[in-house]
Amino acid sequence: MSASTNRREFLKTGAALGVGFWIASREAGAQTTAPTTSPSQQLNFACVGVAGKGDGDSNHVATLGNIAAICDVNDKNLDKKGHAYPSARKFNDFREMFDKMGDKIDAVTVSIPDHCHAVVAMTAIKAGKHVYCQKPMTHTLAEARALQEAARQYQVVTQMGNQGTAGDEFRRGVEILRAQMLGPVKEVHVWTNRPIWPQAPDIMARPTDTPPVPPNLHWDLFLGPAPERPYNSAYQPFNWRGWWDFGTGALGDMGCHTVNLPFMGLRLEHPTSVLGRAGDLNPETYPSWAKIEFEFPARDEMPPVKLVWWEGHKDRAKTKRNIPGHDVTHGFDLPESGSLMIGENGMMMSISDYGDGQRLIFNSDSTGFSGPPPETLPRLHQSDLDQAQKNEWVAAIQGRGTPMSHFDYAGLLTETILLGNVAIREAQTKLEWDAANMKFPNHPDAEKWLSYDYRTGYSL
Repeated sequence: MSASTNRREFLKTGAALGVGFWIASREAGAQTTAPTTSPSQQLNFACVGVAGKGDGDSNHVATLGNIAAICDVNDKNLDKKGHAYPSARKFNDFREMFDKMGDKIDAVTVSIPDHCHAVVAMTAIKAGKHVYCQKPMTHTLAEARALQEAARQYQVVTQMGNQGTAGDEFRRGVEILRAQMLGPVKEVHVWTNRPIWPQAPDIMARPTDTPPVPPNLHWDLFLGPAPERPYNSAYQPFNWRGWWDFGTGALGDMGCHTVNLPFMGLRLEHPTSVLGRAGDLNPETYPSWAKIEFEFPARDEMPPVKLVWWEGHKDRAKTKRNIPGHDVTHGFDLPESGSLMIGENGMMMSISDYGDGQRLIFNSDSTGFSGPPPETLPRLHQSDLDQAQKNEWVAAIQGRGTPMSHFDYAGLLTETILLGNVAIREAQTKLEWDAANMKFPNHPDAEKWLSYDYRTGYSL
């Protein structure tokens, strides 16, 4: 599809048959329902991480069962949550929690920094506990593969916290893409307003000062499996996201949200190659900007796809965002974050992180949709997507339905996202990816970024 192709946006005029059902799907989200449990079915939850996202995650599952244990490396967080759930036992170390409470826990939420996701989730899985883990599922690609395999082996119910998956409009978008109602889609662009934390070019080296560890923080437990380093407020409680040892950068933070719609809708799995370009590369923090190109093979009747990720700013004043240009967008303005799926007959633009707020843009010679797509995915009809994802997870634990972001799917998505971070490390080198063997046939040296050696006391 050339840049000169004329477009018209039916959502402004109401001329397309698709408009009515888009509006209806958003309105349908006003109704909220939740699985009903009897006392004999009540689940006991352990919540690892109870501040920030963990605060919401623990409150959500509390509506669906009993909070039996809470765990956090910060005593202030733990005490605050303990006031809300006084019967829950409190722990700083998840390993101690499983040792002492393993027989009293049915399911676990994992809402902690990225570098600790896998060790906690794997401990839970091997203990036969169902797992809800925040995105990205893991810190490294090898961890994502290991969790997928373990979840199947131990037959536990899993869900990754990319809550947009629970939205009715998201699911309708997936159905449109799967039905190829835009024509064959061969090109996708995804962009983000992240990072919103310090990293390159502002920070490109470790702090040299070593202030005392706050008395409420268990620094060694925060480090978990990561290499040891002195405490500094540059890492904790929020800014760990910009450091290679702890976070997964802008791509890891938001890719599992913003890439989700095209990934699921186009039935993407493992890419065959990835190429990264980035600015201000350094061994400590994520870059000032990155552009990553993934190549996916054909899937049944769907053609090969190139997916391009955009993040950051290309100037130190942070006035020049690294986003797709008008040659890609055909003159349409882009929101802060979103995705664009380009088909032969038209385009779908999601104007949010979560795959909703969709705008349908058709070629000038297109009549739009002849009717709505077939409804193949269940609707949750809930406006609180975070709560909806927990409801769906718990319903599956109780034998009703299947979570949409279970680890078989979420693992594939996370592997792709983290493959992009490997491409940043090896910028300017197109990496051929042998997913079955987890190898880069043309550049084996890049395989060192697929995993790392844990500190003593931590393992999968």
